[in-house]
Amino acid sequence: MTMGKRTQAATLEVRLLREGIIESKHIVQAVVCDERGRVLSVAGNAETATFVRSALKPFQALAVTTTGTLERYDLSDRDLAIITSSHKGTIQQVRQVFNILWRADIDPSALQCPTPEGKRSPLEYNCSGKHAGMLAVCQQCNWSLNNYLQRKHPVQQLIITKIAELLKMPAEEFISAHDDCGAPTYLMQLAQMGYLYALLASRSNLDMERIVRAMTHHPTMVAGDGEFDTELMRLTPGELVSKSGAEGVQCIGRLGEGMGLAIKVIDGAKRAKYAAAIHLLQQMGWISPSVAQALSEKFMNLGKYKRLEVIGELSLL
Repeated sequence: MTMGKRTQAATLEVRLLREGIIESKHIVQAVVCDERGRVLSVAGNAETATFVRSALKPFQALAVTTTGTLERYDLSDRDLAIITSSHKGTIQQVRQVFNILWRADIDPSALQCPTPEGKRSPLEYNCSGKHAGMLAVCQQCNWSLNNYLQRKHPVQQLIITKIAELLKMPAEEFISAHDDCGAPTYLMQLAQMGYLYALLASRSNLDMERIVRAMTHHPTMVAGDGEFDTELMRLTPGELVSKSGAEGVQCIGRLGEGMGLAIKVIDGAKRAKYAAAIHLLQQMGWISPSVAQALSEKFMNLGKYKRLEVIGELSLL
């Protein structure tokens, strides 16, 4: 990656206004990178490190697209989309996860993600698509199914190797921890996340291109009706690819231009990352005023008496 002389600038501030009076504030950092790894603009510090969480899922899906797993089990773009997802556990989404396991001849009991509270099956957990994809790869490669979440398991080693190749750094240098679903997640700088999404959006890699096509053609599988990722990709067909992560992480790629945006809300607030994303996408011209208005009505106007506003902007390097 290439950084300019200055990779730090003023942060963004997301304010919750109650009838126009400030009630709460969230501090947000963001970075935009291109497919060459250059930091183009920043709010806060481009080198801020945080766990990438579910924003990593499109890259974890490379294990599926690069091993012949899709072809072996005749998996569709809808299957690939649910593999990248943080879904809502709807019947449609759960059936799609089950379809992956059924085609790969894997019993759902092999899933090691949790069963959501009040639900009956790990199939309903929001990361079950990712887990089903990992299990399908294990079946394809004749790897053990019962310990697929261990960091030294071949499927996890394959995933981090693919990510390390993209970021041009040794796999062993990554710091990992367990995500809530039990799979490894990795500590990354915001600039690294932005770079990954610039590469995802660049259309220079056939495996990533297929992942992007699956996500943008089937946005309901990626999150669900009313969710930010789904609504943004619906409103910008073929223009943006979007994936949220927990604790205030949001990543977006501008398709065909090889540019990636990574956002981190310092206190982890979900509402603030969506407000910041809308604000920055509009600032950069990645969405039209009408799309910005539609998203703002849903994600920034929080009721009759409350709304969010964002103060600040990206600084060019």
